[in-house]
Amino acid sequence: MPPVISSPVPDSGNPVQDCQNYLTQVTEDIAGRFHPTQPVRPLLAERSSAVDNILCHIWQCHLGDRNDLCLAAVGGYGRGELYPFSDIDLLILVNQSPDDDTAARLSEFLRNLWDMGLKVGSSVRTLEECGSLAGDDLTIFTSLLESRCITGSSSLFDQLAGVIANDQMWDSKQFYSAKLEETEARHDHFGNTENNLEPHVKNGPGGLRDIQVIGWIARRHYGVALEDLDEADFLNSDEKRMLEAGENFIGQVRFALHANNGRGEDRLLFEQQQKLAQLWEMVDGEKLAVEQFMQVYYRWAQALAQLRELIMQAFDREILHPEEDRRPLPINEDFEVKGGLLSARHDDIFTRHPANLLKAFVILANNPSIVGIAPGTWRLLRAAHDCIDPGFRADPDNQALFMELLRSPHGVTLQLRRMARHGLLGRYLPEFGRIVGQMQFDLFHAYTVEAHTLEVLANTRRFMRADYTDKFPVSTRIAQRLRAPELLYIAALYHDIGKGRGGDHSELGAVDAQGFCERHGLNREDTELVVWLVKNHLLMSSFSQRKDISDPDEIQRFAAHVVTQERLDYLYTLTVADIHGTNPELWNAWRSTLLRQTYTETRRALSRGLDNPVDRQSVVASTRAAAAELLEYRGFTKEDIEPVWARRGDDYFIRERPDDIAWHTEAIADHSDLDTPLVLVRQSSDSTVANATQIFIHAPDQPDLFARVCAELEFLDLSVNDARVYLGNDGATLDTFYVLQADGNPLPGDAHTLNGISEVLTGALMRNQIRTVTRRTPRRQKSFVVPTETTIRQDEHRGWTVLEVATPDRPGLLANIGEVFMQHGVAIQAAKIQTLGERVEDVFFITAQDGTSISDPELLGDLDQAIKASLDSGVVNRQ
Repeated sequence: MPPVISSPVPDSGNPVQDCQNYLTQVTEDIAGRFHPTQPVRPLLAERSSAVDNILCHIWQCHLGDRNDLCLAAVGGYGRGELYPFSDIDLLILVNQSPDDDTAARLSEFLRNLWDMGLKVGSSVRTLEECGSLAGDDLTIFTSLLESRCITGSSSLFDQLAGVIANDQMWDSKQFYSAKLEETEARHDHFGNTENNLEPHVKNGPGGLRDIQVIGWIARRHYGVALEDLDEADFLNSDEKRMLEAGENFIGQVRFALHANNGRGEDRLLFEQQQKLAQLWEMVDGEKLAVEQFMQVYYRWAQALAQLRELIMQAFDREILHPEEDRRPLPINEDFEVKGGLLSARHDDIFTRHPANLLKAFVILANNPSIVGIAPGTWRLLRAAHDCIDPGFRADPDNQALFMELLRSPHGVTLQLRRMARHGLLGRYLPEFGRIVGQMQFDLFHAYTVEAHTLEVLANTRRFMRADYTDKFPVSTRIAQRLRAPELLYIAALYHDIGKGRGGDHSELGAVDAQGFCERHGLNREDTELVVWLVKNHLLMSSFSQRKDISDPDEIQRFAAHVVTQERLDYLYTLTVADIHGTNPELWNAWRSTLLRQTYTETRRALSRGLDNPVDRQSVVASTRAAAAELLEYRGFTKEDIEPVWARRGDDYFIRERPDDIAWHTEAIADHSDLDTPLVLVRQSSDSTVANATQIFIHAPDQPDLFARVCAELEFLDLSVNDARVYLGNDGATLDTFYVLQADGNPLPGDAHTLNGISEVLTGALMRNQIRTVTRRTPRRQKSFVVPTETTIRQDEHRGWTVLEVATPDRPGLLANIGEVFMQHGVAIQAAKIQTLGERVEDVFFITAQDGTSISDPELLGDLDQAIKASLDSGVVNRQ
C-alpha cells in the first residue's frame, strides 16, 4: 500500500497549531482505513512518518540546522512502527552538555510536543553517556539497537553505531543470555501461558515482544533484521510467512485496542474482546462471536510461541554452545542424541516412516536424560504433519505407540504438551484439534479448553508422585492404588473435548472417548469405565456442592449411581484434578472437605452394600448419644438437655456433628436474656467446612433474619459458603453459617476478630432494617451481564422445595434473595453457596413458614420471577 501521507506539515505561522491539526487529520485518516483484512504495518509506518514530519517541523522552528545536535528515534518508533497511542521515544544526541540557550530551546521543543498530545519519552546525551549507560543497562542498549536519525547531524548519529558495536559491549552471548532471562521473567509475570483470559498483546507470551526479542538477538548476532536473516536453521520460508502473518494479526489487535480505547491500552480485556469480535465481523452461532475471535487470537499466539521456542533453541545452540561436543549417540537407525537433544538421522525420517512422529515422543518419555528435540528435527516433524491422516490413525502400530506413551513412567504430560504445542496431538486426535484455542467466555475457567485439558492431565500425573502427598493427600493415595492409571489419563483428555459444539459436552465427549478406546484396543470393562467417567465427570463436584451430603439418603442415592468402589476412586481423582485445573483459586479447603466427605460416606455406603442403606433414625440416635456424652462431661444431665433438643427436628441431628450440637446446647442453656439474640463465633479446623469460621445464631424467628445476616456479612467482607436454618417449635430459629474471607481464605482466628463479628451481627439482629450493600461491581464482572437462571423442584423425601440460582456475583446478592423470600412468606431451611470465579451457583432449600413444601404453582411462579427481577435489575441481556 503506497503511503498516503507524504506532504510536509502545512505552515500557517503557528507551528504548534499546524502540527496539532496535521496530527488529528493523520490519526483520523489512518484509523478510518484500518480493517482486519488489510496489513497493519503500512499504517504503523505512515503514523511514524507523520510524526517524523511533525518533529522535523518543530525542530526546525526551535533549533534550525545545527550540526552539533541530532534528533533520533529509538525503540518501536525507531523501528518505524508507531501504534496510535504509543510513546514517542527520542534520543537527542549532543557533542557536549548543552549551554543554557540550547537547553532552553530543547525544553521548548519537547514542551511543544506534549502540548499537541504526543506522549514523549526523551533523553539528552553525549556519545560517551550513551556508551556508559548502554553498557550498564540492557534496556537502553536494546533501544539504541533500533535507533534511526530523524533530523540534525547525521555524522553525529553515525558515530553512535561505533559506540555500541559488538566488540564494545554486550557481545552475542551476553546479550542472548540477558534477553533470555528477561523473557522468562516477563513470561512468569503473565502466568507463562498464551491462554490468559485477558492477554497482554504486547508483553504476554506469544505477544509482540516475543517477536521483537528474536529480532534483537538476530540483529545483535548477525547484524541484520530478522526478516533479512538467510540462515535456514533459524527461519525457513514457511516460518517467515507464518511469523509475518502472526505478527500482522497481533499487531492488528493492538492497533484496534489503541483506536477503541483512545489511549495506549495493550490488554485485551473482556469488554474489548467483544468489540473486536464485532470489528472482525464475527457473529454468534454454536460459539459466541467473542469465543470465535479469541480462538483465532489464541491460535496465533500459540503459533508465535512455537516459532519463538524454535528460534531461541537454535540461537541457544549457535550462540551459547557453539563449541559443544555434538558427536551423535545413536538410539536406533532413525534417531540419535546430539548435545542432549533428540535428533533425526535422516531428512526423510518421518515421511519414510510416519510412525516416528509418535515414536519420537515415546523415546523422550522413556529417556529423561534427553532434554528436548533438536530444532532441525522439529522442522521435520512440523513439515510431516500431513502424514497423520485417517490411515495413520487407524494403524494398530501407531495406536500401540500412543498407548505406550500414555503408560510411560516419565514425562507423559510434557510430551503431550509438546505434541499439542506443535499441532501433532490435534492431528492424531482431531477431536482435540477442534478445542485448540477454544475459550469459554466466563470468569470461572482460567484457561482455554485445551490448556485446561492438559492441566487436568498434569494433575492426574502429579497424583502419582510422592511429593504431592502434602498438597493432595487423599487424591495421591487413591490415585496410586488405581488399577490402570492410563484410564484416568484418557478420561482427563476427553472430559471437556465436546465443548464448543453445542449440546451437552459430557455426552459428546463420552462418544469421542468410546471411539478412542475402541480404536486403541481397550477391553469392554475399561472402555465402559472411561466412557462413564467422561459422561459423569461433573457429578461428584455438583453433588457435593449442591446436595445435603450429611443426609444418608442423599449419599445412598449417589452411591447407587456410582455403583462400584473403582468408579468412585477414579471419579474422585478426576474431580479433584478437574477443579484444580479449571482455576487454581477454586480449589480451597472448603471444596476439599466437601469432596472428601462425599467420598468417605459413599465408600461406606458401598461397603455396606446398596441393599443395606443407613437408617435415619439410627443416625439421629447415634448423634444424640454422642452429643449427650460430651455434655455430660460439662455437667449437663438428661433433664437439662431434653427441653433444648425437643425443639429441634431430626434434620438437626442428621446434619450437625455431636461437637457442634454440644456447643449449641450449652450456649442456649447458659443464655438468660431470651429477648437478646445469641451470636457465637468460633474457628474450627475440624468443622465440616474446613478452615471456615462458624457463626451460630439463636434468636426469635423473623422473616428477614437471613437477609439481615447476609447483608452484615457482606459489609464485613465475608462470603457465606454454607448455611443451615432450623426452625423450632418455640418461635426461635437456630442458624449456622460457615464463612470465609471474600477472597476464599480463612479468617484470622484471634479473639478480637471473632468478637467483632459477633457484636456486628448482634447489633444487626436488634435493628429493624436491612442495610443496603452499595459496593461497586468489579470491572471484569461488568462484561458478563447475563440473566439470572433459576430452577425449582420438589424434594419429596425431605418435604422441601429446592430453588437453584445461577447468576453473576454482585454486591448484596444473598441479602436481595433473602428479602424476596421474606416478601413471599418463604422460610429457608438450608443453603449451599458456591462462587465460581465471578459467577455464583446457589441452592436454597425452602419451605412455607409452617415448614411444609411450597406446592402452589402461582406462588412458585411469582417467587421465580421476583428472584430474577431483583437480581437482574438494570442488567441487559448480552444477546
